Amino acid sequence: MSGTVHDPANTSDLDLSDDPACRLYLISPPKIDLRAFYPQLEEAFDAGDIGCFQLRLKNVTDDYITGIAETLLPLAKDRDIPFLINDNPTIASDVGADGVHIGQEDASYEEARSIVGDKAIIGITCHDSRHMAIVAAEKGADYVAFGAFYPTTTKQATSKANPDILRWWCDTTIVQCAAIGGITIDNCAPLVSAGADFLAVSAGVWAYKDGPGEAVQAFEEKILHTPRQDPVI
Repeated sequence: MSGTVHDPANTSDLDLSDDPACRLYLISPPKIDLRAFYPQLEEAFDAGDIGCFQLRLKNVTDDYITGIAETLLPLAKDRDIPFLINDNPTIASDVGADGVHIGQEDASYEEARSIVGDKAIIGITCHDSRHMAIVAAEKGADYVAFGAFYPTTTKQATSKANPDILRWWCDTTIVQCAAIGGITIDNCAPLVSAGADFLAVSAGVWAYKDGPGEAVQAFEEKILHTPRQDPVI
């Protein structure tokens, strides 16, 4: 599909238009022990440039997610790191998060926007679909997420994406894109080169052998030394 997607008419704080560099987008593990995870998150946040953090907890109650969010949110606020809630715009609004990430089977963009407000960040999972991404951008999504690019154990991947979709997206619009799915320090370079604005990483940081702080620094070093290719028309 050719042509240019119009920029979304929103006023969220997720704006990298003046900074073309790829950034790290941290996603929490699906299950956490708050006492152990709190210092790990501090370590990761303080180790390097973090573009965003998403709280993504699975198979727990809304009250549990709310409690965890209220505890972790100040860590992000103190460092000006956008804090997003996965799937649930109501929780995002209730705890004062910066926004929400929604999948294709979650709340619609319109519903999410009506709950979190015009200034909140909304990201949308688009798998490997150019059509889904175009629709999301036209509606006003602040970013779209493509993936999975690599095998992942964090969630059951329903699609397999190729880095070419990132190159196409960069040529189509300035709406930001995140690459997700099995991303590690060793395999992230092709995604950076293809134009990803964010590397959305979970296990690649939290399960890193030398700890999350070292992982963030290693990702930052890899991003810094990976040149971007020109978009493919």
